[in-house]
Amino acid sequence: MLIWFNGGPGCSSLLGFFQEHGPWVIDDNTTEIFENPHSWNTEANVLYIESPAGVGFSINTNASDTIFSDTSQSVDAFKALESFYGMFEEFIPNQLFISGESYAGIYVPYLAW
Repeated sequence: MLIWFNGGPGCSSLLGFFQEHGPWVIDDNTTEIFENPHSWNTEANVLYIESPAGVGFSINTNASDTIFSDTSQSVDAFKALESFYGMFEEFIPNQLFISGESYAGIYVPYLAW
């Protein structure tokens, strides 16, 4: 199991999914979708997490709370991971890897902690 975060803060992890290592790629300034022969999902189950809450398709359920810290973001990411494992228990025995790029250099160790 691999968790992926894009950086930012506030950059959607779907950027990694659609332009870097997902099963399909959409190049800049195009509308065509190409199959990615080097997709990471051929080697691992990849979970793309949006961070902080409200980025991309994620939802901030507390509209009055729009200030995030690295710590609060990691608490939210951990809750998301707990929710994922609660719904998909078959992934619990798998090894867990946490990865990302750019500001994910903060997200990753905070979530691991």
